[in-house]
Amino acid sequence: MTKKINILVVDDEPGIRELVSLYLAKENFRVITAENGQDALNKLEDNEEIDLYIIDVMMPQMDGFSLCKEIRQFSDKPVIFLTARGEEYERLMGFELGGDDYVVKPFSPRELVARVKSILKRSNNLTGESFIKAGDINIEIPGREVRLAGEKVYLAPKEYDLLVYLVRNKGIVLTREQIMENVWEYEYDGDFRTVDTHIKKLREKLGKERAEYIKTVWGLGYKFEVE
Repeated sequence: MTKKINILVVDDEPGIRELVSLYLAKENFRVITAENGQDALNKLEDNEEIDLYIIDVMMPQMDGFSLCKEIRQFSDKPVIFLTARGEEYERLMGFELGGDDYVVKPFSPRELVARVKSILKRSNNLTGESFIKAGDINIEIPGREVRLAGEKVYLAPKEYDLLVYLVRNKGIVLTREQIMENVWEYEYDGDFRTVDTHIKKLREKLGKERAEYIKTVWGLGYKFEVE
């Protein structure tokens, strides 16, 4: 019997919780809801592992960014932020905290479900690969684990996806648009500093020497090179 995917929806607006839950349930997802960050943490104590989080940014008692910080202490599962505001600094802050996607209200429930499916697809190994190696970077695909010279390093889901995409295309110049469409799997309406933010975080986690594997190709994008 296939295990149901568990999704936690956190929003202080009952109508939003009900609407999102309805559309997710139609796709056979199991949905758990919470009205704010603190309520979400309480619900997590009583429920089995969550596979994906949908979190509103602006909430009473504990906002979405604070909740994400708490979640990242024990889970690397994907996070989609919901917000009524679309300022760039908020998007970048969400990505800095380990968020995987950002949806601005009002939104299409069908588009949200499509993004959920896309992220979950990338969170599972559908390629049949088991192992990728680049220099002393070892990537175990089934477990989505990355080891640097044998030492395990924590990467947020999108950082992991980005690294895998770069390594699979090593030696090839990749534009920001290509990276966005292949890692995030949708066309981004705006500039591509989301990609730059994730590249920066990935370089930091790889360390000074390995950070140089990710070359900036000015005016074009990025290229992964390792001997």
